[in-house]
Amino acid sequence: MTSAVAPCHPDGVAATELARTVLVVPTMHCAGCMAKVERVLGRIAGVASARVNLTARHVVVAHDTGVTVPDLVATLAQAGFDAQPRSDLAEPVSAVRPLLAPLAVAAFACMNVMLLSVSVWSGADGATRTLFHWLSAAIGVPAIVFAGRPFFASAWGAVRRLTTNMDVPIAIGVILATALSLHETVTDGKEAWFDGTLMLLLFLLSGRALDAMMRDRARAGVDALLRQAPGGALVVDDHGAIGWVAAPDLAPGMVMRVGLGERVAADGTILCGTSRFDHALLTGESAPVARQIGDPVLAGTLNLEAPVDVMVTASGADTTLSEIARLMTCAGQVRSRYVRIADRASRLYAPAVHTLALAAFVGWMLAGAGPYQSLVIAISVLIITCPCALGLAVPVAQVVATGALMRSGILVKDGAALERLSEVDHALIDKTGTLTFGRPMPDAACLAALGQDDAAVALALASHSRHPLSQSLARALAQQGARAVALTGVSEAAGRGVAGQWGRLTVSLGRPAGDEGMAAALAIPGRPVRILRFDDGLRPDWAEALASLRAQRIDCAILSGDSAAAVDEAARMTGLPARAAASPAEKMAAIAKLQLAGAKVLMVGDGLNDGPALAAAHASMAPGTASDVGRQAADLVFTGESLLALPRAIRVARATMRAVRQNFVMAIGYNLLAVPLAMAGLVTPLVAAVAMSTSSLLVIGNSLRLAGAPR
Repeated sequence: MTSAVAPCHPDGVAATELARTVLVVPTMHCAGCMAKVERVLGRIAGVASARVNLTARHVVVAHDTGVTVPDLVATLAQAGFDAQPRSDLAEPVSAVRPLLAPLAVAAFACMNVMLLSVSVWSGADGATRTLFHWLSAAIGVPAIVFAGRPFFASAWGAVRRLTTNMDVPIAIGVILATALSLHETVTDGKEAWFDGTLMLLLFLLSGRALDAMMRDRARAGVDALLRQAPGGALVVDDHGAIGWVAAPDLAPGMVMRVGLGERVAADGTILCGTSRFDHALLTGESAPVARQIGDPVLAGTLNLEAPVDVMVTASGADTTLSEIARLMTCAGQVRSRYVRIADRASRLYAPAVHTLALAAFVGWMLAGAGPYQSLVIAISVLIITCPCALGLAVPVAQVVATGALMRSGILVKDGAALERLSEVDHALIDKTGTLTFGRPMPDAACLAALGQDDAAVALALASHSRHPLSQSLARALAQQGARAVALTGVSEAAGRGVAGQWGRLTVSLGRPAGDEGMAAALAIPGRPVRILRFDDGLRPDWAEALASLRAQRIDCAILSGDSAAAVDEAARMTGLPARAAASPAEKMAAIAKLQLAGAKVLMVGDGLNDGPALAAAHASMAPGTASDVGRQAADLVFTGESLLALPRAIRVARATMRAVRQNFVMAIGYNLLAVPLAMAGLVTPLVAAVAMSTSSLLVIGNSLRLAGAPR
C-alpha cells in the first residue's frame, strides 16, 4: 500500500515531501529479521526511514517518489524476505499457523524414536541395535526434513546471499547430526542421534510457536478504526437530485443528507437542520453533543435526533478518522524500537557459534583425533549451544503470565507488552468509559422519588426511544422491578423526546427546556414534572486501585477528551490532577512530554480518540467495553468492571520480568558450563541434546511459577 500521506519519524514530525509505503513481510520472525529488514531498506538511495512492526509483520518505508514499490520488494527479496504491498482488505498473516504441522510432526517422531532408543541405551547390541537404528532412521529422517523446513529455508536464504542468521548454525547442526547418524546406521555403528536431533527441533519449534502465538494475539487497530465510517452517503446535488456516493468519492463541497441513526461519512458543516450527535467514539464525551447550522460534524459520529444536510469539508484520507489512523501508525512505529538490544545480541549469536564449532573441529584435528571424532565434537558444540533455553526464556514466561492474567479477567494481546508494563511509573487514565463506566446512569435519588405509576409511565416511554438516556433509564427502571404501562399513539419527535397516550392523558419524556446537562423531564398531566438527572459513576474499587498504584510508585492523572465540567467532578472525587477536552494529538503530546522527561507512561483509555495515545504510550490498557479501535490499540484489555485490574496487571508484569531475568541467568549459566565440556570432547551429540533440553525444561519450570502470580 503506497500513499502520499506524510511519513512518521521517531519525533512524530511529518515530512510532507516523502511518500509512504507499507509492505507486508510475512517471513520476519525475530529481532534479527527486524534489524536486517530495516538495515537493507535504509541503504537504498532515497529511503528516509524504514520502521518494522514485528507484531503486524509489516514495514513502513518513507521514501522519495523516485523509489518505487518494485525497488523495495526486490531489495527485500535479495535479502531473503518475500514482501508485497499491504492491502487494507487483506487478512492478517498468521505467524503460528505455518509452525503447527512441523511442531506436531517433530513431537510425534521424537516420542517414537525415544522409545526405540531406550532399547539401545539398555544395552541392545549387534543386529538388534542396527534394526532399531534403521527404524529410528525411517521415522526420524522424513520427520527431520519436514519439521526442519522453517530453519532450513531461512538458513538457505541467508547462505545463498552470503550472509548468516540465527538459523544457519541450527540448520548445520541438524544436517550434520542427521548425516552422521545415517552413517552410523549404514556402517552398523554404536551410536545414532536421531532422537537428539528431533528433540532439538521440538524445543526450537516450541519456542518459536509460543513467540508466534503471542504475536498473533496482537491486532492492528487502524483497519477497525477506519471501518467506523460508513461506506458512503446520500448526496444532494444543486438540482435536488439524490444519489448514493461511496466514501472514497466524496469531495469537499458535496452535500450529504444524514438521516436519524446514521453515521457521518465525511467531515463537514451543517447546512440545514439541528440535531445531537454521539461523539463518544471520537472524544469520549458521554453526553450527546448539540449541533446546528454552521457547526462542524466529524466522520464516524452518530446522528441521534433528526435528519441534517452536511456540506463535506474533508473526505477520505483528510478526515479526522484518517488522521487518528495516521497518528496510531506513527506511534506504533516509534514503540517498536524497544527490541534494539535483542537485535545486537542476535547478530553476535551465529558467528560466535560457528567460531566455537570450527575451533573445536580444528583443535581436535590438530590433536590427532581424526576427522570423524573431530566432526562429532563440532556437532556436539553446535547442538549444545543451540539457543533453545534463551529462545524459551521470554515466550514461555509471557504465555504463563498471560494465562494467569486471563484467569483474572485481563487479556494480554502482545507478550512484549508485559516487559513495557513492568517499567511504567506514570499512569494517564481516561475518564469516560475508563475511570467511569462510560454510560449515563439515572441518579438513584431521582429514581427513588418516582412513585409506582410515574416509574411505570417513564419505563413505557423510555422503552420506545433509541436515545442513550432513554435506554439507560429503561434499564435502570427494569432492574428495580418497574412494570411498564400500556401506551397508545407513541411518537418520537427529534430533539423533543417521546410522547404517548396513557388512557386519556398525554404523557411525555424529553429534554428539559434550557437544560444542557444530562437530564430528562417526565411530564404527566396533573402531576409535577419530574426531572431525572443522569451521571457517569466511577467504577467500583477505584479508591483501592489508585492507592495500590501509588503503592507501586506510579503517579496517576486524568487525561480526557470529555468536557471540563465532567472531568473536574471526577478529579474532585479522586483527587487526581486532570486535563479535559484533549484531542488525540494533544493526548499524544502529553505522553511525549512525559516520555521526554524520562517517564514510562501507561495509558488507560477506551475510545477511538484514545487510539493514538494507547499506541504511543510505553504500555496501554483498555476496558472490555471499549471501542473496537481502543481494544485493538491497547496492549491489555480488562473484562471486569473493577479498576483493580490495573495494579494487578502491573504486579504480574513485574513478576514476569523477574522470571525472564532468572531464565536468562540459567540459560547463560548453562552455556558457560556446557560449551567447555563439549569442546573438551566430553559430550556426545545425544548428551548435548539432552543437556540442551534440560536447560529448556529448567526455564519452563521457572516460568510455570507465574501460574500462581500475585493477584
